[in-house]
Formats: sequence, C-alpha cells, structure tokens
Amino acid sequence: MTNKEVVVGRLDEIDDPGCREFSIGEGDWPYKGFVVRQGDNVYAYQNFCVHVGHPLNWRPDSFLTKDRDAIICASHGAMYRIDSGECFAGPCKGRELRKVEIEVRDGEVFVTGPDCL
Repeated sequence: MTNKEVVVGRLDEIDDPGCREFSIGEGDWPYKGFVVRQGDNVYAYQNFCVHVGHPLNWRPDSFLTKDRDAIICASHGAMYRIDSGECFAGPCKGRELRKVEIEVRDGEVFVTGPDCL
C-alpha cells in the first residue's frame, strides 16, 4: 500500500469551526476522511467510527455537534474531542479516532493517507 497526498481545499474556505470530507484513491474502496477547522488549527481523521466501524456522518461535511464544540457520530451519539479525536462520551469512551497526516501550506490544506483500503 502506498501513501498519497491530496489537496482538501483552502483553509479560509472551511467554516470556523467546520469540516470538509476528502477521499484518497479511486475505485470501490477509497480511503475516506475529514478535516476539522477550529480557528487557525486544522485536524484530520479517518471517517470511521471506532465503536462500530461505519462512517461518522449521514450528511456531507456534517461531523460536529450543534454547538460545534465536538465531533459526533450520527449513528449512536459518541462524542470526540476536535483536537485529539478522543471519545469522551458514548460507548467508545477513551478510544480515539484514527488521525490522518495533515499540513497547511500557503493557505491550502493537504492530507496524506493510503490510496486505498
């Protein structure tokens, strides 16, 4: 398996706080993830619930609680800290989302991950 870098978009185009999904690779099983912007900080995680293994969101780019203070799993309500991915409420308490390598260069958000699962 090889890693591939992709551009998610410009940081100033992502709501603050807000999220944007990305995919790496082609075919039936691309690697799927999302970035979360919180001020000047940006974090990236695989779109994979550590409790049951399915995507966290039901709607595109929708990963945050109503108050936009935490990441939430739409299926069972587990809540994760934005800055660490740690689950602090719900059935997977104490576990963490899978982090994705992220970098902001010249205002653009880049993520690096496997080009397939």
